[in-house]
Amino acid sequence: MHAPAVAAPTIEVTLDAIRSAHARIRPYIQRTPVLTSRSLDEAVGASLFFKCENLQKVAAFKARGACNAVLSLSDAEAARGVVTHSSGNHGAALAWAATRRGIPSWIVMPSNAAIVKQNAVRGFGGTVRLTEPTLPAREVACAAVLVETGATLVHPYNDWRVIAGQGTAALELLEEVPDLDVVIAPVGGGGLLSGTAIAAKGISSSIKVYGAEPAGAGDAAQSLRLGRIVPQTDPRTIADGLRSSLGEKTFAVIQSMIDGVGTTSEDAIIRAMRLTWEKLKLVIEPSAAVPLGVLMERKLPVDGLRVGVILSGGNVDLDRLPWQT
Repeated sequence: MHAPAVAAPTIEVTLDAIRSAHARIRPYIQRTPVLTSRSLDEAVGASLFFKCENLQKVAAFKARGACNAVLSLSDAEAARGVVTHSSGNHGAALAWAATRRGIPSWIVMPSNAAIVKQNAVRGFGGTVRLTEPTLPAREVACAAVLVETGATLVHPYNDWRVIAGQGTAALELLEEVPDLDVVIAPVGGGGLLSGTAIAAKGISSSIKVYGAEPAGAGDAAQSLRLGRIVPQTDPRTIADGLRSSLGEKTFAVIQSMIDGVGTTSEDAIIRAMRLTWEKLKLVIEPSAAVPLGVLMERKLPVDGLRVGVILSGGNVDLDRLPWQT
């Protein structure tokens, strides 16, 4: 006997919600530039327009969603602070956004999180709570902070306020380059890709929106193909920001709005990262290089098209560059 199907959540974010989020966070975030490179165009056979979220506050698009979530809280909610679990950019972004509003933040991090990332959270004013490096342990630690403080949980991606904030990157991109045929974003938990799709499709239903992920962490492509969330169990990729499983909210958007997900090899990710450093003179992290890796391997139908590419972040360990190992 089959278990009853679980109804997909109603998509609560619209283009108007993303525009409202943009108005809310605009005073606090960077309006990041859009760059081009003729040599990268030639490498992939398309005209590329790179939205440089590596130059965003906290060096990642995560500042947008975290800022929108924090600024959406009532004064009473905000006074009790915010909590999340994160090993990287979202934790730093939430700490930054909370400090900007003058409220406390607690960031649950795995005990094996890089010291540089722990220090980044503390540097932005967050209180770090270390726990065992498993998802159940992180969720238990988060629940304990919620009971102790009454703080509001801000999930890294499975949160409509976060999704709306992430969509503002695509909103800006399409304001600057309105005649794009395609927009591509990396996909881990799916917050950026979901927000991108809602923004792009809301502006023009003819725009194709694709996700990009490492072949060694290809759960989004598999989930889309099978029509259900396939949990990420053993991700093997240098793109550490893309090792998460999709959430129910992000999968609902991806399943209804995305035109496909391309996967790419580790070698292509490293080549794409290095090429971006060389040709655009931009420091990007491996996760941000994944869309270009997909395009370089010709995994998506973009020949001759105008393609927006969201470079998701630039937090990288300069002592461990992948092409030097």
